[in-house]
Amino acid sequence: MAVLLQISSTTAMSITSEERDFFITLGERIARLRKEHGITQTQLAERLGVSPQTIQAYESGKRRIQVAALPELARLLSTTLEELFGQQQETTVRKRGPAPKWQQQLEAIDQLPKSQQKFVAQMLDALIAQATTKASSEGREVLQ
Repeated sequence: MAVLLQISSTTAMSITSEERDFFITLGERIARLRKEHGITQTQLAERLGVSPQTIQAYESGKRRIQVAALPELARLLSTTLEELFGQQQETTVRKRGPAPKWQQQLEAIDQLPKSQQKFVAQMLDALIAQATTKASSEGREVLQ
């Protein structure tokens, strides 16, 4: 079954129900991310150079988003194109960096007073030295 989807104010195009489902889901993701960032439809519209009605139409899946606008939209919503399109993070190459748990711990340490940060750093240094010594004595290679 084909449905009509407005592409611009003067053009309508027939699309499949699968394509329509994609645009509805994309619109839902845009709305969720926009709300998570505390951005109104009007604010997002101004930043993208479109009307608030256009944003509403994107979010309801009634209008296709211009391909050229997608990178800017992803940037404004602090996400990637892959995430905007609903691709799972497992299918994308993970950037090298701390695991989420480590990241949370680092952020918590960052909130401590400098004297406590120094203490935590000394404890970590001691634990790392101990683990390195133990791994070496067991004949395991230690990367540094």
